[in-house]
Amino acid sequence: MSKVIVITGVTQGLGRAMVSEFIAAGHTVAGCGRSPEPLAELSDQFGKPHHFTSLDIADDQAVQAWADSVIAELGPPDLLLNNAAVINENAALWEIPAADIDSIIDVNIKGTINTIRHFVPAMLQSESGVIVNFSSGWGRSASGEVASYCATKWAVEGLTQSLAQELPPGMAAVPLNPGIINTRLLQSCFGSHADHYPTAEEWAEVAVPYLLGLSARDNGQSLTVPV
Repeated sequence: MSKVIVITGVTQGLGRAMVSEFIAAGHTVAGCGRSPEPLAELSDQFGKPHHFTSLDIADDQAVQAWADSVIAELGPPDLLLNNAAVINENAALWEIPAADIDSIIDVNIKGTINTIRHFVPAMLQSESGVIVNFSSGWGRSASGEVASYCATKWAVEGLTQSLAQELPPGMAAVPLNPGIINTRLLQSCFGSHADHYPTAEEWAEVAVPYLLGLSARDNGQSLTVPV
C-alpha cells in the first residue's frame, strides 16, 4: 500500500537519498529544504503527486503553511521523518560563534518541534502514523569539538521519549540513530576518513525498508538503522 512520507532536509545527504528510494518503492513524498535549486530539480524529476517546498524549518509560520498545504493535498503523513540538521565546524565549545549555536539549536531542535506541531495533529485524527526524529550516535554519546551538535541530538532523544508517552495507541515516536554515513555533515567532522563509510545512497537501500517497517510496537524505542 502506498504511503505518504514527509521528509525534512531533502536537498542533500540522507534526505535526498531517501526521496529516491521511497518513490522507487511506490510511495508519495513531500519534502522540504532551504536550497531552492535542488528542490526545483526534485520537482522536475519526480513531478506530482510528490511535493517539494523551499523553507527553513526553524521558521514556525513557514512550517505551518507547508504542513497545511501538504495535508490538504496528500492527507496526513504515514511517516514523518525529521531528518534536517546542521553541525558546527570542529571547535571547542567556547570557540563556536553564537550565531552558529543559534542555527544549530533552531534547526535541530526547534525545527523538529515545528514539524511535529503542525503535522501531528492531523495524524492524531486517524490515530495512526510514525514520527521518526533523526538522532545520532552523538545523541547517545559525546565527542569533543561537536558539543553543540551533541547537545541538540541528546535533546532530540529526550523530546522524542516524551512525545512517545503523549501519543495514543496505534502511533509511534522513535528517536533514530541512522549510523555513520559518508555525507557532507560527516565530512565536516571526519575529513577524508568519511570515505570509509557507506554513501547516503547505499544507506538508503537498507534504511528505507527499515523505516517502512516501523509501527506502533516501536513507540519510544531508541533505534539504530542496521547498516
